[in-house]
Amino acid sequence: MTDFSALNARFGVSGQVVFKQGPGGLAVVEVANSQGTATIALQGAHVMTWAPRGAQPVIWLSRAAKFAPGKSIRGGAPICWPWFGPHATESSYPGHGFARTVPWEVIEARACANGATYLVLRLVPSDATRAQWPQATPVEARITVGRTLEIDLVTRNEGTAPVTIGDALHTYFEVSDVRKTAIHGLGGCPYLDKVDGGKRKSQTGPVTIGAEVDRVYLDSTADCLIDDPGLGRRIRVHKRGSRSTVVWNPWIDKAAKMGDFGNHGYLNMVCVESTNAADDVVTLAPGGEHHLDVTYSVEPLR
Repeated sequence: MTDFSALNARFGVSGQVVFKQGPGGLAVVEVANSQGTATIALQGAHVMTWAPRGAQPVIWLSRAAKFAPGKSIRGGAPICWPWFGPHATESSYPGHGFARTVPWEVIEARACANGATYLVLRLVPSDATRAQWPQATPVEARITVGRTLEIDLVTRNEGTAPVTIGDALHTYFEVSDVRKTAIHGLGGCPYLDKVDGGKRKSQTGPVTIGAEVDRVYLDSTADCLIDDPGLGRRIRVHKRGSRSTVVWNPWIDKAAKMGDFGNHGYLNMVCVESTNAADDVVTLAPGGEHHLDVTYSVEPLR
């Protein structure tokens, strides 16, 4: 049982940070400051919602999302760690790793001088996680909520041998109609088309979506820009420590089979994921540290 009184006494910030019981009994932290609002589940350090103050939601959370201990949440910004996609050798291990479905502990919460709010959460290892990942690699999510949302996923190698990790911020973005959006910043990048058997292709012009899309873009370091004429805005994804980007939308049939997208939910979301995947996994030397650091912002569409 989560002791919310103790959490609020130690980490609560008056007028900005409150810990409470959320949907499905999950412990959440609600952040509200002069610049923006967010809700973060302590399970998975999962940013479920974020919006700049007075603006439309930027992070999409399915209206049919299911909330339960040990279960992933449909929407938000799930953390994939310490591998992306299926495990390389053990098919029984969870896809995208275990980080998004296990408890994280609060390390720090404070108000920033500029009006934003800063939180640090750290994954809590257990016998179950050690059985799947015995390496000594503590991981933290450093989250700044304000007019922008920054998530800095920090992995350290405290062992005596090199360790290879894959990770991602599997972020779902709210759009008015995905069929009318365009994603810029990936032109010229090679990509692996998972809908077409993993064939290697090259992107020409912006990415548009009118069917199922599941692509791993390689050599991707530029900002990704999601242009949404329906909401009159552009979502900017600025990243550091990542050279691959996944664009995903399950479309009609796959969304229906998942059971937690709701009616036509796939039309109001697109995942643009900052990743270290495929050719872009990261090898950490002993004592090394890796930052997957992503900043999300919104600007008018001109």
